[in-house]
Amino acid sequence: MEAPLLTIRDLSMRFPADDGDLEVLDGINLELHAHEFACLIGPSGSGKSTLLRILANVLEPTSGTIEMQNEDSLKRAIVFQNYNLLPWYTVIQNIALPLQIQGADKTAALNEAGAWVEKVGLGGFENEWPKNLSGGMAQRVAIARALIQKPELLLLDEPFGALDALTREQMSLELMATWEEVHTTVLMVTHSISEAVLLADRILIFQDRPGKVVEQLDIPFERPRTGQLRDTLEFTQTTRRLREMIEKVKNGSASA
Repeated sequence: MEAPLLTIRDLSMRFPADDGDLEVLDGINLELHAHEFACLIGPSGSGKSTLLRILANVLEPTSGTIEMQNEDSLKRAIVFQNYNLLPWYTVIQNIALPLQIQGADKTAALNEAGAWVEKVGLGGFENEWPKNLSGGMAQRVAIARALIQKPELLLLDEPFGALDALTREQMSLELMATWEEVHTTVLMVTHSISEAVLLADRILIFQDRPGKVVEQLDIPFERPRTGQLRDTLEFTQTTRRLREMIEKVKNGSASA
């Protein structure tokens, strides 16, 4: 079997607090393979976002190791729930920004960004300002801005959490279709059981703080997938199984 793209060993994270250190993550062990789409699911405040920030090099863990293929050159990108678009840049300028920061020619960066405008369904809106975009449109810009960098590891921190239910379902389908093209490795935090089952190859279940992966569920559905998968008995059975596993973790009866 091919070596993992990323291996986490005994990773822990503590933050200073007035009444002693706050233990957020405790002894995480995890492997991610190239081209895998994995979802993290678990209670709010259990450290899932903290783990993503550590993998994005935003935070330094208290202890443990992270081993990566091509560690010095592994391209990583992260998308947050808040879109973090520059309000004084247009849609196409926001998408092109990472390439320009990396030193790309402005015209070449804008041309490539234009292609991504079309890929994420924003044709005709390339010159709009962020303030004129709906939540779903703004998140499309944020995802395109991440993917234009051709990351080997894409970290998604509840990217659709602020959207209404219908827009969220549509964005899940669009993300799935885009991922089918690029097949980058994805680690995504979500609180939606159906979203996780639709998108993921594997779902990792976190226990409450201090966070730790205590269960996982391999998703059996072949790719490519479509939204019609949600209407099948197999999908319903898988979501039920995942819900039962989450309840076991919540009640403290899952295996560590």
